[in-house]
Amino acid sequence: MNFSDRYVWIEAEIWPVGSWDCKDDNSDVIVVFPDRSKWIASFFTYQNIETLRQKNIQTGECMSGTYYWSSDMVLIDIISRERIEQLIDHLIKHGNLQSVFNRYPDVDTEDDANYPVGFFKTEESFN
Repeated sequence: MNFSDRYVWIEAEIWPVGSWDCKDDNSDVIVVFPDRSKWIASFFTYQNIETLRQKNIQTGECMSGTYYWSSDMVLIDIISRERIEQLIDHLIKHGNLQSVFNRYPDVDTEDDANYPVGFFKTEESFN
């Protein structure tokens, strides 16, 4: 995978202002490429894992904090757009995005309005 263009959606960016703690939080991240491929991962800060463990000790979830599991988990020092994009670019450069992110069904054409105009490759752009 050698795409320079990508669209990154970070769930935390749609949360109410002030509810996102970049040092202690988790958020789903979706990366879409011009070929319509869609990749998803769940980002957790290292601190957030401890916060969740302490909560689970109190609530009894996850065997009272003895384990934690999440599909497509990526641990990161801080959850910020800048850091997430740095990591995504690093993974692309080293050919590891498809090992870290999970591929989902491609973006349908009826969802094109959610992306920048001209973002997706068309048959004309392949010629």
